[in-house]
Amino acid sequence: MTDDEFLILSDTDLEGLGLSGAQIVDAIEEAIRAEAAGEVSTAPKSAVLPGDGRYMMTTLSSADTPDLTIVKSVMVSPRNPARGRPGIDGAILIQDSETGQMRALCEAGWVTGVRTAGLSAVAARRLANPEAQSIAFIGCGMQARSHLAIFNDLFPLTSIRASGRGQANIDRLCDMGRRLGLETRASTTPQEAIEEADIVVSSITLDYEVAPFLDARWLKPGAFAAVTDLGIPWNPEGMEAISPLFIDDMAQEEASPKKLVAPDLVTGDLKHLLTDGPGEMTPDTPRAFLFRGLAIGDFAIARLGYLAAKNTGRGQKTTW
Repeated sequence: MTDDEFLILSDTDLEGLGLSGAQIVDAIEEAIRAEAAGEVSTAPKSAVLPGDGRYMMTTLSSADTPDLTIVKSVMVSPRNPARGRPGIDGAILIQDSETGQMRALCEAGWVTGVRTAGLSAVAARRLANPEAQSIAFIGCGMQARSHLAIFNDLFPLTSIRASGRGQANIDRLCDMGRRLGLETRASTTPQEAIEEADIVVSSITLDYEVAPFLDARWLKPGAFAAVTDLGIPWNPEGMEAISPLFIDDMAQEEASPKKLVAPDLVTGDLKHLLTDGPGEMTPDTPRAFLFRGLAIGDFAIARLGYLAAKNTGRGQKTTW
């Protein structure tokens, strides 16, 4: 590539890189440690909720090794599926952090799905049973499929349970499970889906109008829950059943007017989990990771995808 050229990378280009679950999780852990060491700078995540079901969000991170600044802008729109569009759509801008020159313009779907599942997996490496065989999904869209792909790489899964509102998404997730050689079943109720699962992933559409319909007291002893949907579907009173309970970033949480969970229930954040470990865990209680999403996660996966695409010749080269 010449210095004036940059890459156009579609979700298909990025997915076609074939990056493994271990590569994705390692990239996120490396980026979190680099941020903790002051080698990556991140701005607070920003979000706008117009009140009609849409959710707009941006993240910004910058580093000098390699010299990349990465901005992601996405929108969640509940009306997109009726338009034939994905529920989450957006773009990622990758610039040279010294000159500001464009290095890549990417679709945001693959990065968003993979970084969310990757953040869950970073926590799961330390909180879930390493011999976990069963996984349950509450919400069966893109996030569920991304989690299944990565968790199947990291754990000896044999079965999945699926619970959601859209039959097409349930069928697609179950089909994916069968292609992976897993026993699959669509559950009749959310409780049936999660009560015997070693790992639970909740990823419903972000909508604060949804009344809670999940209870952490249904989780079996030692189960791990990855809660990607701001805890919206979880009964607040039931969260006391979980210990330890980690979130993504304490500073981000303190600045957020609507908390993920009662602050006194939080054990620590992801940096704490990586640095100090999970602390005391007993086989009698479930564990969980609740999160909004971290700019450093978007940075890690966008950087990983961009560098892999650049090295393998994927994407379309262009100039202004």
